[in-house]
Amino acid sequence: MRLRSLSNSSLLAGLLLSGLFLVGCAKKQPAASLPPPPPPPAAPPARPTITLQASSTFIQKGETVTLSWSSTNATSLTLSPGVGPVSPEGSTRVTPEASTTYTINATGPGGAADASTRITVAAPPPPPPPPAPKATMEELFRANVFDAFFDFDRADIRPDARDALARTAEFLRTTPEIRVSIEGHCDERGSTEYNLALGDRRAQAVRQFLISLGVSAERMETVSFGKEKPFCTVSDEECWQQNRRGHFVMAR
Repeated sequence: MRLRSLSNSSLLAGLLLSGLFLVGCAKKQPAASLPPPPPPPAAPPARPTITLQASSTFIQKGETVTLSWSSTNATSLTLSPGVGPVSPEGSTRVTPEASTTYTINATGPGGAADASTRITVAAPPPPPPPPAPKATMEELFRANVFDAFFDFDRADIRPDARDALARTAEFLRTTPEIRVSIEGHCDERGSTEYNLALGDRRAQAVRQFLISLGVSAERMETVSFGKEKPFCTVSDEECWQQNRRGHFVMAR
């Protein structure tokens, strides 16, 4: 009975060992592989950029300006007004007739962009005024030659007459082509003969003073009219003073 139990135990142990051996010799099955990750999404195309510059933004009418531009990521560029399609980078010369804003548009896969610059055209200056008519020699003479006035019954050159004759001499020195006649005049008081003599002394005094200031004697002649050609005919001192003078006339 005991032998039978041992035999059964041995058989059971053998079966267990055989099972373990079969398990150890069995082929291992590979683990299932995971699918590859999806590729990252593609980056969107870059947006175009564009710049536009002018060599001058303020010009006079008729002047020329150079427009220059550059771009990135652009496949089509148009410059307006008046230019049209252009390369991605370049320059062109324009001559606007009036103030103009130039705009360049750039497009590409990533979108569109634009840039502008304004050229201001100045209005043309007004035409110069016509030249003033040149003064005639007679007008210059009247504007720059001054009479010498005298005191009653006197023929000496007083201070105010010196100033007037100095200005007259300056003009005569700069216009050597002019010759003058110096007239001696008197007021109405006194005889005709006396005033003719007094007028002559006054004319000679004026001539000698101008000679002392550098005016050539050959350019001056004298004549006395006494009281025969008054400048004023009222019988008062204000009027008489106007008549007591050495008067200049441009000689022909």
